[in-house]
Amino acid sequence: MAGDTAVEEVARPSVAGAGGDSETEGEDTAEDDGGGDEKEAEAPRRHKGKGRMRSRVTWDLCWAWYTALPEAQQTRIARMGFGHLLSVRPFHVDVPYLEALRERWEEDCKAFIRPWGHMIPTLEDMAYLIGLPVLGEPVVGQERRDYHDDIVELLGPEFVAERRRPIWSIVLGSLSKAVGLRGQRRGPLESLEEFYMGVRGALDLGDISEEISVRIFVAYLFGRLLFATQSCQKNCKFMLLLRDLAQARRYAWGAAMLGHLFSLHSSSSRRSQSTGGFTPFLLGYTRFPMGRRVQAEGRQTIVPLMARWEVAPDPRVADRCAEDVRIALDHYPHDKVVWIPYAGETDASHQAVAAGRPLFDCHLLLLCLGTCEVLYLELMVRTLGWHQPAMEVPSLGREGHSHRRFFAED
Repeated sequence: MAGDTAVEEVARPSVAGAGGDSETEGEDTAEDDGGGDEKEAEAPRRHKGKGRMRSRVTWDLCWAWYTALPEAQQTRIARMGFGHLLSVRPFHVDVPYLEALRERWEEDCKAFIRPWGHMIPTLEDMAYLIGLPVLGEPVVGQERRDYHDDIVELLGPEFVAERRRPIWSIVLGSLSKAVGLRGQRRGPLESLEEFYMGVRGALDLGDISEEISVRIFVAYLFGRLLFATQSCQKNCKFMLLLRDLAQARRYAWGAAMLGHLFSLHSSSSRRSQSTGGFTPFLLGYTRFPMGRRVQAEGRQTIVPLMARWEVAPDPRVADRCAEDVRIALDHYPHDKVVWIPYAGETDASHQAVAAGRPLFDCHLLLLCLGTCEVLYLELMVRTLGWHQPAMEVPSLGREGHSHRRFFAED
């Protein structure tokens, strides 16, 4: 990608996919399964509006649960398009960095405003870093007045027992409870291998059929990883997409996840203590391509790219706050930012990249169940290693909104 400039060509609008959740986000309740933010499990709870932002992603449990499943079920889940993502070993999530990054999100142009240019996550990044399919049918779901009968058919009557009708969402804690994993949380001093062994020992599939077991896991994956929110429940629209597991591979899950991230960043308050979506992707997108990661020995050819890296917390900055990160970002040397993250990679090695490449140069509409997010490719600076003078242009979106800094070639 060296030598690329900002994308100038205007392509026809395309619909890339869908995802997300139309339900109102809220704080977790007592029905939560206790696995909302193991990355900060050791930190005491603080009053709202103070302290550190928390990630709502339960990555460790999703990975351990998947790895502990019988091989036949793992194969079915992988064929649905989630195999590459679940092959990535969970790593340390730098929450202060995410907090500082979120403050630089500009809703009008769907970009992170950095001192060296606009950084916009794209479907290409999604395909390279995570390996989720980005080309396919949009994940729009189906609206019903009551999903009671659908949940009974797809999961079983125990998931609607003692619940009032109409039923529009499924309690995430009931999913992990059904297989003996409710309350499983990785301790602050527990290694990933130790946590996995505990999950493997606790996993109890009983007489659950293979299809229902796969649906239970994927529904939890949606609610706690791909489309995570602050809520402990997930919209039942997602369950209808799992009626025919063999057809689930046709959906553009990667485009859905990107649209969900855009939607959450646009709607979340900067004072919120939690953030949803698969936030580790943002770490991979904004940091790893600039060299701040460790490539694990023997993983040089593994796909997706995030599976090649090992990331551990730096003890020197373990107690840093978001303000420290803000200062570091503001004073980061521009000439050291060179954006060539996929140099040397070939489409033949990345199935999702090869399939999705026809979309990479198009303006996209990322459908997010009840919302629609726009991907403004013309604002993206794809190579940041050369001087780009700033010019003032009106911010896109609301009339009369403040001006922002966009970038153009000399």
